[in-house]
Amino acid sequence: APGWLRRLCGHLLSERLLRPSGVQAVVRGVLEGTDGAAGAEAAALDWRKCDAVGKILAACPQQCLSLEDYYRQVCPQILDLLHMQDKAAARQFQRVATTTVLSMAREQPQLAERHLLQPLLAPLRRCSGATELALEDLAAGAVLVPEAELGSCVEDVLKVYVVGNDSSSLLLGSLQPVLGVVFSLYSFARQNVSYLRSPCQDILLWFLEKAEREQSLAVLEGLAGLSSHVPTLHPQCQLQVGSEGGAAIVLQETSSDEDEALYQKISLEQCHVESLVELLSHCQKSGLAGDFFIHCLKELTQVAAEDEEAPNPAVEPGGTLLELEQEQARQERKLLVLQLVAALCQGVSDTVFTDIEQVQQFLAAVLQRACAHPARGPGAAAEAQTLAMAMGLVAAVLGGAVQLKSSDFAVLKRLVPLLEELSRSYPEPLTQELASDLRTAILTHGACSPGSLGTAAHGLLGRQPGTAARRPAGRAPGAPGNGSTGQSGGREPAASAAPRAPSPAPGGLQELLVSACDPQPPGRAAALRRLASLVTQRHPEAVRLQEKLLQVFLENLQHEDAFVYLSAIQGIALLSSEYPERILPVLLAQYERPAQAKEDTMAAVTRMKLGEVLMRVTRALGDMVFRHREPLIRAFLRGARDPDGALRASSLSNLGELCQHLGFQLGSIIQEVTCCVTAIARTDPEAEVRRAAVHVVVLLLRGLSEKVTEVLRDVLRDLYRLLKHVAAAERDAATVLHAQLALEELDSAMRRVLFPPQTLEKKIVVLP
Repeated sequence: APGWLRRLCGHLLSERLLRPSGVQAVVRGVLEGTDGAAGAEAAALDWRKCDAVGKILAACPQQCLSLEDYYRQVCPQILDLLHMQDKAAARQFQRVATTTVLSMAREQPQLAERHLLQPLLAPLRRCSGATELALEDLAAGAVLVPEAELGSCVEDVLKVYVVGNDSSSLLLGSLQPVLGVVFSLYSFARQNVSYLRSPCQDILLWFLEKAEREQSLAVLEGLAGLSSHVPTLHPQCQLQVGSEGGAAIVLQETSSDEDEALYQKISLEQCHVESLVELLSHCQKSGLAGDFFIHCLKELTQVAAEDEEAPNPAVEPGGTLLELEQEQARQERKLLVLQLVAALCQGVSDTVFTDIEQVQQFLAAVLQRACAHPARGPGAAAEAQTLAMAMGLVAAVLGGAVQLKSSDFAVLKRLVPLLEELSRSYPEPLTQELASDLRTAILTHGACSPGSLGTAAHGLLGRQPGTAARRPAGRAPGAPGNGSTGQSGGREPAASAAPRAPSPAPGGLQELLVSACDPQPPGRAAALRRLASLVTQRHPEAVRLQEKLLQVFLENLQHEDAFVYLSAIQGIALLSSEYPERILPVLLAQYERPAQAKEDTMAAVTRMKLGEVLMRVTRALGDMVFRHREPLIRAFLRGARDPDGALRASSLSNLGELCQHLGFQLGSIIQEVTCCVTAIARTDPEAEVRRAAVHVVVLLLRGLSEKVTEVLRDVLRDLYRLLKHVAAAERDAATVLHAQLALEELDSAMRRVLFPPQTLEKKIVVLP
């Protein structure tokens, strides 16, 4: 177009823009020709056109005398574009509004903040803790922010900040003061049914992702209540469920009941901690969750240091009221830190650390706490176990669980001073020696890796039962030739790098038996796995002391730590499969022994662990299990009548697997099994037990396959009627599913018997 025409059109547009509702008129004029929903959608997707309109609105016309006046007149109309009711044109107007806000923020940040961002965030700022409320003019229960206004504000913030996705310092800085209110709203929405949960979560995650890491950590600390970096919801405001699925902010009523007020405060803190952990579960890939976890561990170390240094005014005479209040605040902070660490340990997954740098920072925080405060007093056992697991993690990393580069060793060398201090000052000798060994391994880049590393690595990596027995003895996971994994805390000299570790002397075996009673779970589990490997090797001393080994394994079977009792289960299973004639009767007697009155729960758990041992023995014996068929089935049938429901279900599960394994070798004892399963499936009060009984039938049919009609010919009709009864009358859905699966197995077996597959055979007949 000619220049005069462009100037004239611009002049006319500017004049219309400065009139009432001029912004909307100009936007409609520029985007005209997009009649109908399809055209509006196409215009909304055309970012170039939206960007052009945004630049027109952001530029101050020449006939406007003051930039301030232009922004004061136009900015409210721009914010109104976010609330268009016309669904066909709403998306394009929202995109134009977002582009205009971002353009104005880049060109005139101060004016944009004053006339755009502050009005946009006004409903959230109104109830922030940093705002002074005129309470004398308000009654309890008065609405500060109505539901519609609060919901519209959250949606506008989502459109401008998250959808616009401009991480400038102005936008991040303007959003940070209201993040505490957004987080309170998010936490409230988690506890109720509200559409605000998703937009609040998106806003919080966007800020945490776009801000600098230090700023994000400071915000998380503020949201957790550990600092005042982020103003929270005003203490005299509370959120209230709205009638349209949103929320309103009202003035809180003062409660005269102190206990009720304390309960509300504690419940709110617990809810905020849970919400923060859920929020961090979405930040694990970026590494933010790991960094905050490490930050909390460092905070825990600092709190412990303050506990030792600061006197307690409550027990010291002459303490002032101010000192008592400060002490109370310090104790509240300590409890909050402990609550945060516990919730993060439980809530975030094992992928919280994304690189070796975070692993090093985590280990440094644990080791530093151990150096500053050795395990003493009531919490000594937990502190010692935490330290043992951390050192086990170091050993696993050095042992090959992670492929390390030279740059990784440079990071791990930061742990050397802490390990050196532990090796000198920690009260436990075994921990001192392991710390010294780890220090040596780091400094030599793993070239010199003493044997005690294997113990810690096995203690940590012993989560998977059976790994130690299948791995050649004397090697840590992934680290060939690192020394004997059977040493407990480095008491034995390191073994040479060989395909198999040399058999220990009788003194070494006795030391392993002593280590199997180590109070530290990693050392105990490693000793048990080493003893199990000696049983597999048929070591002469292990053969001679098999009864003693069985006793040690059975004692550790009652241990509450999973690493320990799984190692004990593995050891008993290997011992029983090697010497079934001697060991199986002892195990069956233990399994059938009735529980004492006050030890019912513990005895039932131990008997279930013994049941797992018996099933491992069954699998290991293979066809030879037929010789022990009757005592095994008798033990499981007795367990199916135990008063404990979990043990009944466990016994039935073991019975089903045994029947599947025996197959046609069941013989006449199938009558007893059928009667027991039928009675339990029809009459047992617990759904889990009835489910297990029906599952026995499923396993039995699968094990027999085509021999069903031959082996079960006397009881097949009873089993069929039982399954039909369960499918028709059972209330538990899982039990009905098991019955349907059994009926399908039975149907398939009967079809194979009645309608055998036809095969075409080629015959050649020689005629005379």
